Amino acid sequence: MTDVIIAGGGPTGVLLACELRLQGVSVVVLEKDAEPTRVVRGLGLHARTLEILDQRGLLDRFLPLGKQYPVGSFAGITKPAPTGLDTTHPYVLGVPQPVTERLLRERAAELGVEVRYGHEVAGLSQDDDGVRVELADGTHLAARYLVGCDGGRSTVRRLLGIGFPGEPSRQETLLGEVRLTAPPATIEAVVAEVRETHKNFGAIPLGDDLYRVGAPADGVAEDRTVPPTLDDLREQVRAVAGTDLGMHSPRWLSRFGDATRLAERYRDGRVLLAGDAAHVHPPYGGQGLNLGVQDAFNLGWKLAAEVHGWAPAGLLDSYAAERRPVAAAVLDNTRAQTVLLSPEPGPQAVRRLLAELMALDDVRRLLVEKVTATGIRYDVGGGPGYELLGRRMPDVALRDGRLYERMHAGRGLLLDRTGALSAGGWADRVDRVVDVVPPDGGGAPDDGSAPDDGSAPDDGGASAPPSVLLRPDGHVVWAGTDQADLLGPLNRWFGTGSAAV
Repeated sequence: MTDVIIAGGGPTGVLLACELRLQGVSVVVLEKDAEPTRVVRGLGLHARTLEILDQRGLLDRFLPLGKQYPVGSFAGITKPAPTGLDTTHPYVLGVPQPVTERLLRERAAELGVEVRYGHEVAGLSQDDDGVRVELADGTHLAARYLVGCDGGRSTVRRLLGIGFPGEPSRQETLLGEVRLTAPPATIEAVVAEVRETHKNFGAIPLGDDLYRVGAPADGVAEDRTVPPTLDDLREQVRAVAGTDLGMHSPRWLSRFGDATRLAERYRDGRVLLAGDAAHVHPPYGGQGLNLGVQDAFNLGWKLAAEVHGWAPAGLLDSYAAERRPVAAAVLDNTRAQTVLLSPEPGPQAVRRLLAELMALDDVRRLLVEKVTATGIRYDVGGGPGYELLGRRMPDVALRDGRLYERMHAGRGLLLDRTGALSAGGWADRVDRVVDVVPPDGGGAPDDGSAPDDGSAPDDGGASAPPSVLLRPDGHVVWAGTDQADLLGPLNRWFGTGSAAV
């Protein structure tokens, strides 16, 4: 019996498979499509996703293939990036989704993950011991757990009977990668003019006369699974721009709507949901792919702990308790952006007001932290160092390298600033990194690998952060200096230790 079956071979499912394999969990990924998709549903990776890739040693694979864009935009209102963002990646990395998926699949293959294309889930049943999955071809697979990462029309969610309340699509956008014969200067001028009134119109150059073109549709299709034709896209571009820009030779065509829905629950016994199977929303801000990847990062180590038998009570349920409110907040900010993109006078008045407010640095920082997920804080309880608890730990410079370099194995981490702390009873789950600032005043090296926010001190350690205990997903669950205070969080998040400390 396989430990975990994952339905869905997109970024969420494949990253989850990688996280499980890091923990020694056997996993099979089932993807209903016969081959990887060429459709570019996502175009960029936000700061928190880049941190996740960095924490697992994968970021260097992505950086050469992407282009860095400044942050600071909300609903198409573009302002300078706010100051003081506590991340080493204060940008959006433009990477087409097929490239992201390819790089994650390559990593999954290195870890021994089996991705089976052309395998569609058609039925499931579960009991106290595991889950039995029926495939469309009539064959069956068994596993201890099943995770549905199979998109907004999730078969797994439907089979479980989990409600998916929210708002249906009320407007739709046609999208495609096509070739344009109009000169680039003409295309740029047309796009600039049309976007004065239609913010969801665009033509993004991809090279070699190929463009990603989007235009508002005339209504909502009855069956949104049917892609538009080239004539459909051409007609809508002409309707809003007065020209089709010489459109021809589509590579792919698609449509997306502004449906906004959130699963009533993320778990049913031994079956869980992640990514678009758990939430859908308009694409504004480019948050969908990132939200799913971050779901997987939160879930992977918790599910592995459950499989291996050391998970403390409630750990697996904390996945939904933490991630569902995050998804709800993303749905809210995309609802807000949808309204702000409306050409109607009322929304446009609110848009002008928000543009004025975004001149304030604190307002821009708040919006950027929402979209990039760097402002997330989970409820992990109180105690010493409360201002850090629940937040993800930024990459900080150590006397020997930097923090994220020590997190590639996907384990918990005790960053010991005292040299006297111990996680010895949890050595099979928690790594200890000692980084003591010496009494002679020598601080951590200023090598540019950490943000200039006081987290990499050069003042003899006066501003050095306290010792911290990090979960495998990089969130702080304890901060302080006292060994006795540390034992409670170790037990809460990593189960019973193997020996008394």
